[in-house]
Amino acid sequence: MQSYGFELRLSLKFGFVCFILIANALAVREARSILLIPSNMAGALAANGDGTVPKTPPTPSPLRSSKYTTTKMRILITGGAGFIGSHLVDRLMEEGTNEVIVADNFFSGTKDNLKRWIGHPNFELIRHDVTEPLLVECDQIYHLACPASPIFYKYNPVKTIKTNVMGTLNMLGLAKRVGARILLTSTSEVYGDPLQHPQTEEYWGNVNPIGVRSCYDEGKRVAETLMFDYHRQHGLEIRIARIFNTYGPRMNIDDGRVVSNFIAQALRGEVMTVQAPGTQTRSFCYVSDMVDGLIKLMGGDNTGPINIGNPGEFTMLELANAVKELIEPSATYKIVENTPDDPRQRKPDITKATKLLGWAPTVSLREGLPLMAEDFAQRLGVSFPLQSPRGPFF
Repeated sequence: MQSYGFELRLSLKFGFVCFILIANALAVREARSILLIPSNMAGALAANGDGTVPKTPPTPSPLRSSKYTTTKMRILITGGAGFIGSHLVDRLMEEGTNEVIVADNFFSGTKDNLKRWIGHPNFELIRHDVTEPLLVECDQIYHLACPASPIFYKYNPVKTIKTNVMGTLNMLGLAKRVGARILLTSTSEVYGDPLQHPQTEEYWGNVNPIGVRSCYDEGKRVAETLMFDYHRQHGLEIRIARIFNTYGPRMNIDDGRVVSNFIAQALRGEVMTVQAPGTQTRSFCYVSDMVDGLIKLMGGDNTGPINIGNPGEFTMLELANAVKELIEPSATYKIVENTPDDPRQRKPDITKATKLLGWAPTVSLREGLPLMAEDFAQRLGVSFPLQSPRGPFF
């Protein structure tokens, strides 16, 4: 009996030693794979600096190519319960050739935006924060998840930058594992307070790295860097859209962005607050045009980054007057103190989008504002007669 106990202890010790040796060997091999770049890869990385010699994309997951899986395109949308994301869900589901998975933590999105599709056999909704890894099988990833409201910048900057950086890392890891194409919705904020006007994709920007908006601006710049690093090192198929100010139904009513602020204030009978001096400019793209641009970018052959936005440019005072004319004639406005690092001007150069994607916006500001106001009025419980667009605002 004592001999048997001794042999058992010896066997357990031997097994434990073998386990440690195997674990160490695997750790060393993993470290070498990270720290050492093979000579053939070094050449590929150098040659791919201008994007002309991309690596072979990862092989799609065996689960996606097995006979047991659907032939439909399986699309993951992070942030799909949000403003732009929910409209993207509508478009992709209406095509009838896709299975759509939405991952959203409902930090700013809402299930109500997706109520049309809940229970549909080709739709799945997952409560998930992209700062944590996600294990699903998919062919395409639209990575939209990120708080985009200036209010969140001020009160939860750490959450904003964590979502940008860690969320993008997790989605890139997923894309690498399953061989999916991934599209990042970056932002015109990467241009900061631009010294070039209008802004082309080649402009590197003028961004304050430590300002109150930096969690969003720099977070998106890091996300773009990660996208291209995974593209160069691992051959991922990436797409980057730099989206400009977007508006339309389902925007959060009190999210702090100028169009939603003005419309909500006008409908509530409040004074519209125009940040000083009022001559700063923005370009506003209606959400249906934005979704169309994202889908064309995902389906095309161009990595990007590509500006997606409406090149129509308006001062804040012009926008306030448009809201007054189209939505509430009795509305008034006042000038208030501006927020730090607020860009003085913003206008996209969409030459690449037009030439490479065949995309251009079709909805004018005067057409889009009443549609957004109608949605806001319904949610606020106030009446709003839809007026016909007229006048010089395009």
